[in-house]
Amino acid sequence: MSDVIISFAKVNKWFGQFHVLRDIDLDVARGERIVICGPSGSGKSTLIRCINRLEEHQEGHLSVDGVELTDDVKAIEKVRREVGMVFQQFNLFPHLTVLENLTLAPTWVGKMPKKEAEERAMAQLERVRIAEQARKYPLQLSGGQQQRVAIARSLCLTPKIMLFDEPTSALDPEMIKEVLDVMIDLAGQGITMLCVTHEMGFARSVADRVIFMDQGQIIEQNSPTEFFANPRSDRTRDFLSKILSH
Repeated sequence: MSDVIISFAKVNKWFGQFHVLRDIDLDVARGERIVICGPSGSGKSTLIRCINRLEEHQEGHLSVDGVELTDDVKAIEKVRREVGMVFQQFNLFPHLTVLENLTLAPTWVGKMPKKEAEERAMAQLERVRIAEQARKYPLQLSGGQQQRVAIARSLCLTPKIMLFDEPTSALDPEMIKEVLDVMIDLAGQGITMLCVTHEMGFARSVADRVIFMDQGQIIEQNSPTEFFANPRSDRTRDFLSKILSH
């Protein structure tokens, strides 16, 4: 792959004695959409949190859009400007309106004029189909709406890469679809996406590649068609049999 935007080379990470990432080798192409699945504790959230250095790796090399992530604060800041992240919990400021939540980083960090920041914020709220809620406070919204606001907030910084860490796991079943629909729309717009999720329907419809992790290692990766139809490893088969039977 000539146009690699994220590259892990023999990346290792420990939490104390716990070896959470083991010799991770992974290249992600620009515009590629990857779904990462696996049992809890398999290291998948840690893997994507290393990409914007919310977690730091202790061994190996990790570069994002040509910048290697080390202790260099400038490099970390540069990478973070290009990487949007959406968490399980929405992490919105409850005392700010939806619009204020979206304009905070562009005006404070990006030094953008308020009017321009608001215009950009409204455009992103349109994109996630929630512009009519701009003047409300987060707690006046449903969970699905709050998560769409969180996605819009990440998009305000025009990231090249979007990371999703189990974005639907805190939602009620009827709200999951509205968030996944927004993510499906985004997937068609060329942003590089890495999504940790158990939503296998989403993986089937959107992913270019599905990665299965267990015990800190990438056990298997393939196109969605092959991954679901012909899993190669016993661990993958066992995982899929549990998750697809629900």
